[in-house]
Amino acid sequence: MDKKVTVVGAGNVGATAAQRLCEKELCDVVLVDIVEGVPQGKSLDLTEAAPIEKHDAHLTGTNGYDETEGSDIIIITAGIPRKPGMSRDDLISTNAGIMKSVTREVAKRSPDAVIIIVSNPLDAMCHVAYEASGFPKNRVIGMAGVLDSARFRAFISMELNVSVENIHAFVLGGHGDTMVPLPRYSTVAGIPITELMPKDRIDALVDRTANGGAEIVSLLKTGSAYYAPASAAVEMAESILKDKKKVLPCAAYLEGEYGFKDLFIGVPVKLGAKGVEEIIEITLTDDEKAALQKSADAVEELKGILKKLG
Repeated sequence: MDKKVTVVGAGNVGATAAQRLCEKELCDVVLVDIVEGVPQGKSLDLTEAAPIEKHDAHLTGTNGYDETEGSDIIIITAGIPRKPGMSRDDLISTNAGIMKSVTREVAKRSPDAVIIIVSNPLDAMCHVAYEASGFPKNRVIGMAGVLDSARFRAFISMELNVSVENIHAFVLGGHGDTMVPLPRYSTVAGIPITELMPKDRIDALVDRTANGGAEIVSLLKTGSAYYAPASAAVEMAESILKDKKKVLPCAAYLEGEYGFKDLFIGVPVKLGAKGVEEIIEITLTDDEKAALQKSADAVEELKGILKKLG
């Protein structure tokens, strides 16, 4: 394969992303994890599936970073989940340390790569990676809106009993319960969902989308979502690798767009070979602006914690 993607973190999200990348024959994959044997074992297992799945992507599992050299894209899923009794500040502090270290290692070896951040808290980790990498803003992107929009689309499909392929939806803002689903811009075969279902049903789907991750955590009890997050990261990677210029909602660095500065927040962007090639500004109602402001305030609060932690 002439393209190479590094996935840092060989847990459920990282390993599933590696699987999707290979099975779509998008690139060769390097899977990195600090736990000895895990990236090697998962890479070997996926390699042994290749004859059945009929792809010739090459997988490498490693505990170091030298094998990542010359990657076109780096997908970072590394980090720890929030544990019982752990404050949000503790979680941010630990994951910021991991993000800083990982980003420096990969940026040094792949100076022209695009970085896709999946680790949580997502919007805050984008800021850490942006500063640690020294990359231009178009080459550091957060995966959030694609996942949140996919959840919204899935719920719309269930509600209306129509194909997911007919459904487009937009979710803006930070990744969390302050995200901003936009029913006006969400359509089924071009028809706004506001014409297809009553407001109370739309509100229920919006609420379910905002709590989509928590719903899965409560069902699994010992883990969190990984199939959909991996698919979301790979959709972004595919648009970049193939220079498709898809318009997708991603966490991008804003410098005045939507009225925000020096902030990573979910907005529609055009994703191509250079990463974020355009930030698309759409007209929002006063209520939508207020919801996006609330979401931005939550991200600013996380940035403040990062600053305090140094």
